[in-house]
Amino acid sequence: MTHYRTLEVEHRSGVDWLWLNRPEMLNAINTEMVTELRSYFDQLMENSTTRVVVMGGRGRAFCAGLDIKSANDPNNPRPFGQGMGFQGYLAEVYVKMRRCPQPIIAQIQGPACGGGFAFALASDIRVAATNVRMNAAFIKLGLSACDMGTSYFLPRLVGTTVAAELMMTGRFIEADRALATNLVSEVVPEEDLSAAADRFAQDMLATSPMGLRLTKEGLNLAVDAPSLEAAIAVENRNQLLCSKTEDAKEGMRAFIEKRPPVYLGR
Repeated sequence: MTHYRTLEVEHRSGVDWLWLNRPEMLNAINTEMVTELRSYFDQLMENSTTRVVVMGGRGRAFCAGLDIKSANDPNNPRPFGQGMGFQGYLAEVYVKMRRCPQPIIAQIQGPACGGGFAFALASDIRVAATNVRMNAAFIKLGLSACDMGTSYFLPRLVGTTVAAELMMTGRFIEADRALATNLVSEVVPEEDLSAAADRFAQDMLATSPMGLRLTKEGLNLAVDAPSLEAAIAVENRNQLLCSKTEDAKEGMRAFIEKRPPVYLGR
């Protein structure tokens, strides 16, 4: 496993526990963190050992957003980011999160602001602590709230009315309302956050490796599908691919024999 300076990765039985690890800075995003996140998500594309990612933040915050002092430091490197400098360099992380084949479970406590809010939005499932406070902080800084995929992810999760409210005002959304608007799947006390995320991860590990990967891919494609026929075409392709595997045969046998399936990834 690669050693990082701003991240911590623990691999446990098919699950990567990915921690943003700048607790003294509320896990604020700097260039080094972006470089390490890009490297981490890139290697997931060909990684068959990691089946699920749980993303969290060390300390009392999930991620407070951009480290503004660091970003304005003239001594820091200026990445190219597809010609958009740091803007494009960071934005690509959210694309990589969506494209990686492993489901991402965000466990969110305390502040999740700006780019940190976008980390939560780009995840597939969100579990929140009762002390969570999330907002599209960009608009509070004289910028547009359409940043880091927020304008794409947020209305798809909560609808355009709530998304417009949050993005045009920069208001915080806290645990109860996040649950009521389906922004998060579950709210638990902070001390139970990792256990709640692990329950989702274990349920995912009980599925076949190909079935899980193609479900994430198919769901993401269906959200943007131009028609029902286009979504069904992807579904048909995915089912035909899965049905040819030994795991599918094992799943059928296990169902008939009324036992848990044993999937081997082939």
